[in-house]
Amino acid sequence: MTLTKPSQDLKRYLQGIASDLKWSAVELMRIAERLSLARNEADAQAVLRMCTVLHADEDRLAGYADEVGAGIVRGKTE
Repeated sequence: MTLTKPSQDLKRYLQGIASDLKWSAVELMRIAERLSLARNEADAQAVLRMCTVLHADEDRLAGYADEVGAGIVRGKTE
């Protein structure tokens, strides 16, 4: 099934945002490592929790992009 231009754009945008989240999580993991080396474990753990959230959001957005690619359309809930 061929995607419409708006669907192609949406899929690309979702994939781009997921990629940005992944990059942000990787950078935050580096910051957490430096915090840990500086013996600031409380902040390091807080940053690692943020990474967990970003990774989950990245996975969810990638899943939405896959749905768009498969032609799945969701209706509005009332």
